[in-house]
Amino acid sequence: MNTAQNLLEKIKLDANLITVRYVHESNTKRAVRDQKPELNYTHSSKGVMIEVMKDGFIGYSATNNLSSSGVQTAAEHALNQAKQMSKWGLTQYTEDVRPPSQGKYQSPTKRKFKDHSVGDLAHFMMECTSRLKVSDKISTTSAEILQTDYITEYASTNGAKIEQELNLLSTDLIAIATSGSETHRRSDFGWNSKSHQGGVELLDENTYFERALQIGNQALELLNAKSCPDQKTTLVLNSDQLMLQIHESIGHPLEIDRILGDERNYAGSSFVKIEYGSPLLNATFDPTVKGEFASYDFDDAGLPSEKKYLIKDGTLVRGLGAAESAFRSDLDSVANFRAASWNRAPIDRMANVNIEAGKSTFDEIISNVEDGVFMESNLSWSIDDYRRKFQFGCEYAREIKNGKLGDVLKNPNYRGETTSFWNNLIAVGNEDTVGTFGSPYCGKGEPNQVIRVGHRTPICAFEEIEVFGGQA
Repeated sequence: MNTAQNLLEKIKLDANLITVRYVHESNTKRAVRDQKPELNYTHSSKGVMIEVMKDGFIGYSATNNLSSSGVQTAAEHALNQAKQMSKWGLTQYTEDVRPPSQGKYQSPTKRKFKDHSVGDLAHFMMECTSRLKVSDKISTTSAEILQTDYITEYASTNGAKIEQELNLLSTDLIAIATSGSETHRRSDFGWNSKSHQGGVELLDENTYFERALQIGNQALELLNAKSCPDQKTTLVLNSDQLMLQIHESIGHPLEIDRILGDERNYAGSSFVKIEYGSPLLNATFDPTVKGEFASYDFDDAGLPSEKKYLIKDGTLVRGLGAAESAFRSDLDSVANFRAASWNRAPIDRMANVNIEAGKSTFDEIISNVEDGVFMESNLSWSIDDYRRKFQFGCEYAREIKNGKLGDVLKNPNYRGETTSFWNNLIAVGNEDTVGTFGSPYCGKGEPNQVIRVGHRTPICAFEEIEVFGGQA
């Protein structure tokens, strides 16, 4: 019997449906700067969110008092809220929005962090910063590891019983190069971090040490690079930058609660058009990808996860709406009702939003570009409330001349309008170009919920894109 089921059985209440979602989260963050330990802390919390449905309306209440009286009091608060909603609520739900799912999920973890030496991790990170410092012009080096164990248990009076354990790892390597008034930052994957599900086995020393040398050398290259030109040209985006592009211009605009107007006073609304982009564009919602950062078997309302197309051959197929939004809008649902912790109610959130691989190799994409720019790793971003217009800055770029990569470019930026940008998609990389990334820091909702998302995407090329130099 899991904790949620045990707590549920202690609640005595006259209601149509009661759900209990128990969450126990533990975060450990370690950081090394210039070969010296800088940060080492652990934080954990646990509590429950209780939902009560009465006459088609749902009330919520959260507590970290897991005694019988604490849980009963929270349930009574939720019931009172549901009764008040009956006077003012716009939608009466049925129990179908809380399916009686049962199952277990475990991240594909081979070696858990709790079984690994803290000293070994510290030496690993110090060696990474040592290898980042390829020159005295590298003024600062840093390495970070954020490791999270996120356990949820869910039970309902209509028979749901779910247990899920997510083991999450985010890392970053950063080198800052300085010469006179010039300062440039080069990192592993920009501001996004390298994030996956798994354990210590993900920290392959050879991979990280080689990447650290590359990052340090590229930071030096930026000191002597010429500025990105101001022009309309062909833009080729590496998969690490395309991650943020799809996050902001596909993921957020397709969240159905945004489209219904739920966030207009906080993070904006959304534009949505049926013809979303080029016929080459195929975007999917897929929490079933093994090891991707936001994978799971069930969302926080018990809806089983499955891969579903959001955009198929450039045409919008469905949005990112969970069972409640689907009920409100009469649209197809996906399993994306997610909460940041035990003290937040679920809302529509992207999980793994991916672009499906195409047929082009990296060499084929570059060889077909007569004049263009190849950009990597996000440095800055700006996007309007409707997700219609955007501007992104990247850390590192190369010019493309006559089908070949050329000189390094500093301060590369690009801007566009979402629909025309995706309509200008002219090449999609094959599976060999695909990168899998994630971020622990996607914010949305009032009160704010910072949640984890994953993105898997190939390298892509776009024509007639406005690129420019200088700071974004």
